[in-house]
Amino acid sequence: MKTNLILIKQRLLIALMVVAFSLWTTACGAAEPSAAAAGDGKINIVTTIGMVTDITMIVGGDHVVVQGLMGAGVDPHQYVATEGDVEALQNADIIFYNGLFLEAQMVEILEQIGERKPAIPVAERVDVSQLLPWADYADEADPHVWFDVMLWVNAVEAVRDTLIEHDAANAEAYRANADAYLQELTALDAYVKEQAARVPAEQRVLITAHDAFHYFGRAYGFEVRGLQGISTASEAGTADVRALADFIAEQQIPAIFVETSVAVRNIEALQAAVRDRGFEVAIGGELFSDAMGNPGTPEGTYVGMVRHNIDTIVSALLGDQEE
Repeated sequence: MKTNLILIKQRLLIALMVVAFSLWTTACGAAEPSAAAAGDGKINIVTTIGMVTDITMIVGGDHVVVQGLMGAGVDPHQYVATEGDVEALQNADIIFYNGLFLEAQMVEILEQIGERKPAIPVAERVDVSQLLPWADYADEADPHVWFDVMLWVNAVEAVRDTLIEHDAANAEAYRANADAYLQELTALDAYVKEQAARVPAEQRVLITAHDAFHYFGRAYGFEVRGLQGISTASEAGTADVRALADFIAEQQIPAIFVETSVAVRNIEALQAAVRDRGFEVAIGGELFSDAMGNPGTPEGTYVGMVRHNIDTIVSALLGDQEE
């Protein structure tokens, strides 16, 4: 019942935002000239989550100016566009976003803008046969595809192909940038597999604040359980905490993990519930799930974020077992 009320409130909010956006665009008329139209020769791009911002900057290189709307620690499931965001979207030459209903509060605005300019949901480039289901939405898939590095290759290709179509004069630069980065992602995927293999198969159980890691689990051999659902809008109840605490205590899972974009209190409550069952589970560290780290840090890039996550998970699950 609680989940249904949350979904109803979300949809009402989205409807109000779309009406407001329509009124705003009618009042403003034509958009202001973008950076590209103003004559500096660069494509003006707006992105949503940091993972999309990162690949767009890498593939676009010197030929693009990229504005990301969601920074470190921002939860895209519940992010509501500001007036400044709407203006930026209106003035962009191209918009890249994850899609698959990740940016739930913005999806109708993005689709409406997409009727007039390129607005590309990069994760929807993934073949539907490779997508995992989303229990809360029968017609939607789990949007967290970036946790399988080789699936995220599709997002890079979507950015590359869109830039080539928009700016054929610099096609070779976009291809070269994408090719170099795809090689880096292939090496990253191999690294994650190598690190995951250090953990015995029976110990590969990942418990996090919300159900964001199922693509990671499928790709790298982990059983994954989240306290909240795929969207952070579905709150964990007492029964959820009890059931997961029972599982952790029975299986003697050594560590559970917090996420940078999700409040820590639920994981701390889970840890306390496990303690009440006579078992001490550690908080194994902080993972980056729906947002990357701060700009200028290793975790502020997609590659750095993925490396941080697998290193943190493996270290916590192994504990002192490795010499």
